Amino acid sequence: MSSPEQVAATRPTGGDEAIGSPRPTRGLRGDALRRLRRNPMAIVGFTLILLFVGVAVFAPWIAPYSPKDNSWLSEVRPGAYPGPSAEHWLGIDPLGRDVFSRLVYGARQSLLIGVVSLAVGATVGVGIGLLAGAFGGWVDAVVMRLVDIMLSVPGLLFAIAIAAMLGQSLTSVMIAIAVVNIPIFARLLRGEMLGQRAADYVLAARSLGISRAGIVFRHVLPNSFTPVIVQGTLTLALAIVEAAGLAFLGLSGSDPSAPEWGRMLTDAQVALTSAPQLALYPGLAIVLAALGFTLLGESLREALDPKLRR
Repeated sequence: MSSPEQVAATRPTGGDEAIGSPRPTRGLRGDALRRLRRNPMAIVGFTLILLFVGVAVFAPWIAPYSPKDNSWLSEVRPGAYPGPSAEHWLGIDPLGRDVFSRLVYGARQSLLIGVVSLAVGATVGVGIGLLAGAFGGWVDAVVMRLVDIMLSVPGLLFAIAIAAMLGQSLTSVMIAIAVVNIPIFARLLRGEMLGQRAADYVLAARSLGISRAGIVFRHVLPNSFTPVIVQGTLTLALAIVEAAGLAFLGLSGSDPSAPEWGRMLTDAQVALTSAPQLALYPGLAIVLAALGFTLLGESLREALDPKLRR
């Protein structure tokens, strides 16, 4: 009989088991998440987004004063505006309001406009792109010609025209930005679906007798949706900038005292020579918010698109 030591010596070592055992595989989502965790741009973008979302959610607890409180109007003099102090960290604007409080509450307004307009524009655009990509033929031709007409007008000019036509309100701004984003998502999804329709797995599904609806919703659409997600992140950054531009032009709402970064830029025009920092604060907030979504969108593109993976 063999001794216990001899039996243990004949057993395969851990290294041999590791060599013979199959390696665990990661799915597309797991691989993309791993790449995002290792991407410095994704970390910076996600941190900026998380910062602004936290500021927007906890604005009532972060801001020391109400954004519409103009109790300090008596301290404002023509050409002389109180700067940063212990009571007012970023100073007072030309209308006697605390700049820091308005900047904090402005994050809530700007992010709300960007998210709602993106959600509406992406939903309608995806529906139009799905209709064109699924049916093709004359349906695709008619739908895409309408989309081409919308794309022929510059985006900001189109948004200004829609907002002016609908009236001065927050809802008008959301609708205007949403309409501008519709053709972007429609063309993107339609192009991806047309490319997927010629794939081998679609031909195999047809040979098995799967219906057109089953092929579209179970195979083509899920494989075409990744670029739409990436584009949504990038478009959200553009939506924030467009919302600030419309607010700067006075189209964001009927209440001039409502805190919004673009409106803060408008209010700071009278103080550009004596207090340029009043325009710097909201401008920097717009840049950083847009930068966060842009960095995250580019990182998602690299993580999900095999052609752009490093």
